[in-house]
Amino acid sequence: MMTAMPKYSIEEFVKNTGQKDLGEGKFELEHDRMLEVNLDGLIWMKMGAMVAYLGDVKFTREGMLEHGLGKLVKKAVTGEGVTLSKAEGRGKVYLADGGKKISILNLDNESIYVNGNDLLAFEESINWDIRIMKKVAGMIAGGLFNVKLEGTGMVAITTHYDPLTLKVSHDMPVYTDPNATVAWSGKLKPDIRTDVSLKTFVGRSSGESIQMAFRGEGFVVVQPYEELAYAMNTA
Repeated sequence: MMTAMPKYSIEEFVKNTGQKDLGEGKFELEHDRMLEVNLDGLIWMKMGAMVAYLGDVKFTREGMLEHGLGKLVKKAVTGEGVTLSKAEGRGKVYLADGGKKISILNLDNESIYVNGNDLLAFEESINWDIRIMKKVAGMIAGGLFNVKLEGTGMVAITTHYDPLTLKVSHDMPVYTDPNATVAWSGKLKPDIRTDVSLKTFVGRSSGESIQMAFRGEGFVVVQPYEELAYAMNTA
């Protein structure tokens, strides 16, 4: 007859919280706030996101010209800081970002825009570039900056609490608070809408009411939280 483990024993704690191999691919969720990367090669990740690793893994901060002169100039001009590091080798790497909830997206020759604050990691096969919403510069401190990711491979994004995805169609546009907007599909090109006559301002960091207007066909992801002024520097 098997003897049950004592309630709250160390053995039970280790069993309940221990690492589990789920066989889901290079990226898998240990739980909704911890990403496990089954590393065999290279991935890019948000600077400072590593919490543990196993195996033979080397971590390197991105070089100044590693992603080309164009991205370096954008960072210098905007002060934008999507600071990345790369993990190379073989093993398991565990990533997290301030207890935020993690979602995995497996792109299949697709593209998506992600707020730099909410980008956790992506595979080497994914191409990326910094995009600047010039229309909002001066309206929100620092402007609005996002990262376009495209290609085939896995991307991990984060949200404060559970994300909500809203479908956008030609007959049903979607309007969002810029500071609560996490991501949107690559075919959408949002406009900035301002209306100073509104009594309730949208966006804590702005002196006006500012909204992002999404029209066309696609989706937009929002979170029940406002990230002030898109302060994306993680260095």
